[in-house]
Amino acid sequence: MSRDQTLERNGIKLFVREDGDANGAAVVFANSLGTDLRLWDQIIPLLPDGLRIVRYDKRGHGRSSVPPAPYAMGTLVGDAEFILDQLNIRDCVFVGLSIGGMIGQGLAVKRLDQVRGLVLSSTAAKIGTKEMWQDRMDAMRLNGIDAMANDILQRWFSMDFLQHGDLPFWRAMLVNTPLQGYLGCCAAIQGTDFYTPTSGLRLPTLGIAGSEDGATPPDLVRETIDLIPGSRFQLMRRVGHLPCAERPQDYARLLTEFLKEIGHV
Repeated sequence: MSRDQTLERNGIKLFVREDGDANGAAVVFANSLGTDLRLWDQIIPLLPDGLRIVRYDKRGHGRSSVPPAPYAMGTLVGDAEFILDQLNIRDCVFVGLSIGGMIGQGLAVKRLDQVRGLVLSSTAAKIGTKEMWQDRMDAMRLNGIDAMANDILQRWFSMDFLQHGDLPFWRAMLVNTPLQGYLGCCAAIQGTDFYTPTSGLRLPTLGIAGSEDGATPPDLVRETIDLIPGSRFQLMRRVGHLPCAERPQDYARLLTEFLKEIGHV
């Protein structure tokens, strides 16, 4: 049975969903640009019993508030920090995908008391260039998300999934993302370079990349994972930017193995 609540930080409402054992070891999930917490729906039932599973909609997405763009990465990290403080969570495993993985890196640097392990999925210390993000934001303002949806979905998914997967569900999630929320998070990614702070991290870390990821290619993900001593990198073949959506059972297995390795379950 899911437990939903809305937390308020400086007038911004942040929607949070909890599953599992309220007294269990916490696993916190942060989703990607253009998705909401339903990104993880297929993973949740496949995880071990006894965990406290927390998901949230970052600002500008899902059921959270949509303040006007731009957003700063520090603000998004602060939102995650606030949620964990409000829920009295320490020593969680933080699972972040794409911008969610950037938030995870920033949170671990800032609040190591909150994070004891990281799963960095389809993400990097720096994603793209300032010029690339500026071009995307300009095109979004001009044409809207819907006009760019096909290009984005091709970066998100493998060719197999584009032909046979549940594409309408994911397209609807993308195009229903508020424009200001999408632009706000684009600006946060545009302004982020975590190479130096991430290279100072010393905590158990698993990196997961999709072989057909058109947004954060495997070599980019691996480069970031290699910044953290003792980390482990896992390539999932024939999946794109959202491996938890394409192959939830394989993704859940990798995550469960990591949780067991570090004694979180």
